[in-house]
Amino acid sequence: MTPTAPEPSSTLAIDTHAHVFHRDLPMEADRRYTPDEDAELPAYLAHLDRAGLSHGVLVQPSFLGYDNRYLIDALRVAPARLRGVAVVPPETPVGALREMDRVGIVGMRLNLFGRDVPDFASGGWPAMLHAINDLGWHIEVHQRASALPHVLPPLLAAGCRVVVDHFGRPDPRQGVEDPGFAYLLTQAASRQVWVKLSAAYRNWQCDDAAAQSAHAARLLLAAFGTDRLVWGSDWPHTEHRNATDFDTCRQQLDDWITPASARCAILGATAAHLFKI
Repeated sequence: MTPTAPEPSSTLAIDTHAHVFHRDLPMEADRRYTPDEDAELPAYLAHLDRAGLSHGVLVQPSFLGYDNRYLIDALRVAPARLRGVAVVPPETPVGALREMDRVGIVGMRLNLFGRDVPDFASGGWPAMLHAINDLGWHIEVHQRASALPHVLPPLLAAGCRVVVDHFGRPDPRQGVEDPGFAYLLTQAASRQVWVKLSAAYRNWQCDDAAAQSAHAARLLLAAFGTDRLVWGSDWPHTEHRNATDFDTCRQQLDDWITPASARCAILGATAAHLFKI
């Protein structure tokens, strides 16, 4: 971790989804993926600088579980430029959440991909959701589109702001015809849901992936508007680093959202409001 960080761009433009880690960090025993290279903060900040992006949001990777120390250390290097989304158990004391808030954590990641949906009405969940709302955090949901109808309603009923990862993760075979993706579009009316235009390569890996992701992005824009969409690079593109890179992911936003004014809103004011920048 470097002691200082470069100055950000003067233009407000935010990457809302990236990860930093070392291969030798303690990892979850039941992880789906083990990284074979490091993703260090100086390299990430260099990507931001080259792309003219002023800020970044670091998201706790699933393979590090509840150990957010490396993420928090990164936030302390560049507190004016970075925000974080942590992974925390529902029994986490409010005092610990407040301490995280003070160092730049602005949300809780709920990575349910391949996992059962929790009972949000039991255990420590009601108190956790209440605390998250009090702090002004959001809940970031990573889940297959088909399961979103089971995940979103209890969170929205609890008054939470929800950020849905990676286009909502529609089934690659169905794309925008996935009923779960259609359900996601209907949740725009709640005004409590945001969607990340990120990691298209996790959803579409066929010859017409560019066309399919652009179609999905335009449907999301029509439903949610620029004030409920954000963009993320998903750097360092774990499991897919040979298929894409940071610059390609940034260019995709220009391909998906053609009005420059809409892109500026997505990259700037919308992300800044949601991530407390």
